[in-house]
Amino acid sequence: METLKGAIPEGLKRMIGDSTVDDLSATSSSLHSFFHHFEPFHQLLTELADPKHALCGKSKDAALESKQLGNQCFSKGDYANALDCYTQALRKAPFEASDMENNFVATLYINRATVLHKMSLLTECLRDCTRALQICPSYAKAWYRRGKANASLGNYKDAECDLNMAKIMESSSSGKRQIESEQKNILDQCNSTSTGLQHKENTLTTVGEVPQGKLQCVTIPEKGRGMISSHDISPGSLVHSEEPYAVIILKHCRDSHCHYCLNDLPADRVPCRSCSVPLYCSQQCQTKAGGQVLRIFPEVHSAIEKLPSDLGEYAVKVIQGHDSKHETENITEHKHECQGVNWSAVLPSEVVLAGRILARFLSERRTSEHITYFVEKLLIVLLHYSSWLTMAYMLLMQELSHFYEHMLPESKLDTHIYSIVLLYCLNRSFGAAFSIDEVSISQVVIIISQIKVNCMTVVRLKSKDAHGFSDQFGEFPSCAYLTSNVEQVRVGKAIYKAGSLFNHSCQPNIHAYFLSRNLCIRTTKVIPAEGHLELSYGPQVGFWDCKDRLNFLKEEYMFQCQCTGCSKVNLSDIVLNGFCCVNPNCSGAVLDSRVINCEKQKIKNFMSQLKIDKNDDIHTVLNQNNASCHIQPGHCLKCGSYRDLVSSSAAVDKALIFIKRLLDAILSKEISNTTIADALKSLHWLRSNLHAYNKLIAEVEDNLAQAFCLLGELQLSMDHCKASIKILEKLYHPDDIVIAYELVKLCSIQLSTSDGAAMDTISRIGSLIKCFCTKMSYKM
Repeated sequence: METLKGAIPEGLKRMIGDSTVDDLSATSSSLHSFFHHFEPFHQLLTELADPKHALCGKSKDAALESKQLGNQCFSKGDYANALDCYTQALRKAPFEASDMENNFVATLYINRATVLHKMSLLTECLRDCTRALQICPSYAKAWYRRGKANASLGNYKDAECDLNMAKIMESSSSGKRQIESEQKNILDQCNSTSTGLQHKENTLTTVGEVPQGKLQCVTIPEKGRGMISSHDISPGSLVHSEEPYAVIILKHCRDSHCHYCLNDLPADRVPCRSCSVPLYCSQQCQTKAGGQVLRIFPEVHSAIEKLPSDLGEYAVKVIQGHDSKHETENITEHKHECQGVNWSAVLPSEVVLAGRILARFLSERRTSEHITYFVEKLLIVLLHYSSWLTMAYMLLMQELSHFYEHMLPESKLDTHIYSIVLLYCLNRSFGAAFSIDEVSISQVVIIISQIKVNCMTVVRLKSKDAHGFSDQFGEFPSCAYLTSNVEQVRVGKAIYKAGSLFNHSCQPNIHAYFLSRNLCIRTTKVIPAEGHLELSYGPQVGFWDCKDRLNFLKEEYMFQCQCTGCSKVNLSDIVLNGFCCVNPNCSGAVLDSRVINCEKQKIKNFMSQLKIDKNDDIHTVLNQNNASCHIQPGHCLKCGSYRDLVSSSAAVDKALIFIKRLLDAILSKEISNTTIADALKSLHWLRSNLHAYNKLIAEVEDNLAQAFCLLGELQLSMDHCKASIKILEKLYHPDDIVIAYELVKLCSIQLSTSDGAAMDTISRIGSLIKCFCTKMSYKM
């Protein structure tokens, strides 16, 4: 793409960079005309959309190479790498439907099943054996391996049936004798157990929960459309649930998460049958994404029909089991990409998402003869109009202008280029339905720009050790300080038509989370009737200060946030990155110029109020009588004393050098007395320069709590943990889920020391979790 961008004449670049929505037809036509006569553009299209040049297609030679590497790893006992090699072979292997008896893919599934069995991943092994049998029901080795896996799981009845099937399908005498020997071993295992009960897999069942009440979409001044409640709603209530209109996995998660449901991939991941890009957690997800249902050929059924009735019924049940028994949806999101072409693997995620939106909309309205018709309707869907048949297209363009015209010139140019490339790629798949002219190009430009501000990032919560201490408990039995933190992993981008209606607030009263790819929204506070339901698009009070939140929202979503958290002064924004007063008896805050510029007017407005709540902590950092004269960089907001922020910043930087050494020592588990002493000295420097509620101090207190815990100094660890929590309770609401995470750490120490206060901490954690039973997410 850089070659294309570099070749565009500067005058055309400026024309596009300065364009408005009204200019799109002209800019699209000019750029399209340039590319039409530019040979490297057509060469790029060939590389992206011609199956003959595809790098994402299937290749038996490449699959055989991966299989041989897997065999070598297996013979060395390197099962982890063998597993990876066989998975890569499955990803590359072409599905040969014409040769079901000697199917290469079935062989690969059994090779991987053997590795999974060696790794004690028995359920995964069982599934791979079943997949091999769905391809080749007469595969004796697959029945044999399945029998061994069932036996290891304690499913002796199924194991016996599997081995009987293997013995019938096996043609060699030596093979039959091996199977009979295994049957005897299984019988002995069954007789040695106290019961002969059939093992049942654990299955996760969920009770269907219906969103409470009805929400109303209303027009909100300065915010556009938004959602309000029609009645009082209590905290923790599910208020919205929705499947995505379209979704795409992010590139960095392609090998770790299912390309359909976006859940973590199991060891027995399932590849796409037609290309080498997607991986799925099950055949069900693979079928839903690509629309390819595995069919057992009639001639294969004839072998099963000759079996005894009970064994025949068992074989049919296995081959047509729950993993492949489902209906194919009319609309499949990967099908148009699944032709061995490269474009869906190369283009940016939001561009591929735009392609999926267009493909779905076309599939839903196949009577349309021109892209203009359904793109106009689609744009209205993206803008949340409830009845797009009655909305005028010109009104739509007016509302869109805000987003496009605030894009950076380079973003406008990129969007133009990708729109043209995407239309050509879709044209190769759908033909004349995707005509390419200035009208269709300009509309795709708008769709991509709209996706950037309306799509939600699907996240997964992942518990991770902040400093790599996954095994510290074995080496430090006296210490049970939980150092693991919850990390949000961005795995996909999706368009939720109704979900996009919820407006942003830096102090949200709802949280969004995801069950598979399904969006769920719950309340976190009491919401009165006609109250606005607002979630966070990313930044929240307590996490970032106001200036950083405003900059992020302006750059990512092109609006100036005017929520309560940003329009009114709050303690967190003042002290989060603030310095302390040089007067040790003063609790006022000292701010640098960047924070002052953001907070000055809000502080003035706050101090002009006739009544100020004395219980509000904000009064501890401000001069309640006359703050205007002190609202200057480097001056205390309470007493006006001056602090040299240059020297204070230098002292903080020096302290952080020693804190970094402490973190390295924790990581290596080699914590010396010198390192601890230097870290404690650094904490003193920080407290001498930063405000008592500065978030950096809380983080350093937590680091020291970890270090002392690993050294077995549990009382000191508890003291520093409490100090960290005390600060965080000022930055966040005391009932925030962030506090619950920190209380879990404190509780782990209290339990280790038999501290009676542990029960009170557990009780508080329970209350917080009950209120915040949702998983938090970002709309990014």
